[in-house]
Amino acid sequence: MDKSFPIFEKYSYIPVIAGPTASGKSALALEICRIADGELVCADSMQIYKGLDIGTAKDSKEEIGGIPHYLTDIVEPGTDFSVYDYVSTAIPVIRDILQRGKLPVVCGGTGQYISSLLYGLDYGNGDEDAETKATKELEEEFVKNGIDGLYKRLEEVDPEAAGSIHPNNTRRVIRALAVYKALGITFSEKNKKSKIKGPEYPFKVFMIDWNREELYDRINRRVGVMIDNGLIEEAKMLLDSGVDRTSTCWQAIGYKEMLKYLEGEETLEQAADRIRIGTRHYAKRQLTWFRNMGGDVTCISPDTPENNALKVLEQCMPIR
Repeated sequence: MDKSFPIFEKYSYIPVIAGPTASGKSALALEICRIADGELVCADSMQIYKGLDIGTAKDSKEEIGGIPHYLTDIVEPGTDFSVYDYVSTAIPVIRDILQRGKLPVVCGGTGQYISSLLYGLDYGNGDEDAETKATKELEEEFVKNGIDGLYKRLEEVDPEAAGSIHPNNTRRVIRALAVYKALGITFSEKNKKSKIKGPEYPFKVFMIDWNREELYDRINRRVGVMIDNGLIEEAKMLLDSGVDRTSTCWQAIGYKEMLKYLEGEETLEQAADRIRIGTRHYAKRQLTWFRNMGGDVTCISPDTPENNALKVLEQCMPIR
């Protein structure tokens, strides 16, 4: 673990603001950046895609206010971007921020991204040629027979992975099965065996701990705002661009639900209801992920971004 940068004389940890969607992560992370002369590193698997702004809840220019942002808008919709790709991209960015004497502030709700930073997971191990071949075979099976049989197989061979992967997330279902097919070990087992490097830098994870009713109310209100602000137009853009519907970007909640509305199979209110339900289910899975990290996640009570930013920074300072 590298603590050689001058910023670690002031802070013992790099703060990571994690948690479920609509919990106020971005507002808190941005406030930390303002107070501590920080720069924000995104840890969201959907905000990496260019042009998908409303549905992925990217910060607006007004909210950003000149604070440097990294790892948003870095790949085109339809492009695969793995956890290994994320870590390989994020670590050099964090190193550059540290070298310039700034405080990196990681923010996002993608549990795999955050776990990979925190535990130093190395997803580069394994027989890549065998995994590529297995992936192609499974993709052909998906095109022919759909996802149901593949997901049932995943539940049988790797129930732990199936519990953390939504059936609609075709890419991740196929990825988990490809690991098992190519290597003879489960995706979950491979990940556990990968926890050998340790973190590159000292990270400390924080999560705003809303009660479920308040969080769901925030989600419901956010969906309405997204629709008002252009979610329909973004989904139409994605549809018109011809991006493969099995691509990861189509799994972002909001876009796939809008398909039936755009194709005339549902009313807008029906689509909106499915977005609200899907987002609440997604938030539940996010909470499960971060709570399973146990004492590695520090929960903080809901408060103003200003007050919570001071609490986070205080807990990141060296003990005198």
